[in-house]
Amino acid sequence: MTEPRGSAGPHDGTHARPVPGTPCWVSLVVHGMAATQDFYGSLFGWEFRPGPQQLGPYVRALLDGHEVAGIGQLPPDRHLPLAWTPYLASDDVDLTAETVRLCGGTVGVGPLDAGEAGRLVIGSDPSGAVFGVWQAAGHLGTSLGGVPGTPAWHELLTFETASVAKFYETVFGYEEEPERSADSDYVTLRLGDRPVAGIHGVGQARLRDRGPHWMTYFEVSDTDEAATRLVGLGGHLLEPPHDTPHGRAATVADPEGARFSLIRTARRGADVHTTSSS
Repeated sequence: MTEPRGSAGPHDGTHARPVPGTPCWVSLVVHGMAATQDFYGSLFGWEFRPGPQQLGPYVRALLDGHEVAGIGQLPPDRHLPLAWTPYLASDDVDLTAETVRLCGGTVGVGPLDAGEAGRLVIGSDPSGAVFGVWQAAGHLGTSLGGVPGTPAWHELLTFETASVAKFYETVFGYEEEPERSADSDYVTLRLGDRPVAGIHGVGQARLRDRGPHWMTYFEVSDTDEAATRLVGLGGHLLEPPHDTPHGRAATVADPEGARFSLIRTARRGADVHTTSSS
């Protein structure tokens, strides 16, 4: 990442309804549920609670009793690129789905109810990057942030920022803050005075293997130690830990190949800057 980031949730034990457009949840679908739970439980200290049942085999990851992420199971015959998917908050997921279509995106799943938890859509932007939309009911989303084991930031890696940033601005009401640099194509998406996500234009060459996609950064207390532990658990180190002006980051993948990043921010719990490594 190269722009400001905000924590994924409150730090004071309260949990308010997420502001529309805010990344409020992150979810992963995999083939091996048990092995994936063992991996992330050992890496981040997560425990797991089943449900909601309407999503099929699905568990919510908890950290100190707070829900921080979800893991679901792919049907055995589905072979899709695995990735952590951020969910962006909406007060009307049906209207958001229609706006996604009108702005050149695609709705692949939903809108559908997840029991009493809420209502969701899974779609993709005009470049093909997949994201979710969540209309909260009983489940408000990630309820803890700024501590190790929680989502710290979400960043879209795409070909170029101009056209796709306009899509997210129109659908979710973001304000764009472009980076003023001749050698960087980066836009921070803001809601009021708060940075909530980033878009990083990395060109065609760096996305040859999988195309545009969202990257989730998870906070850790020690990036080097976490990366070493991840490899020992069967994960893959894609870019080793390296210092940035705003923290120490590494790009990694879990045993099934789902990519994410580890970050020890320079000022945990506050808005900081980090530098993309993927």
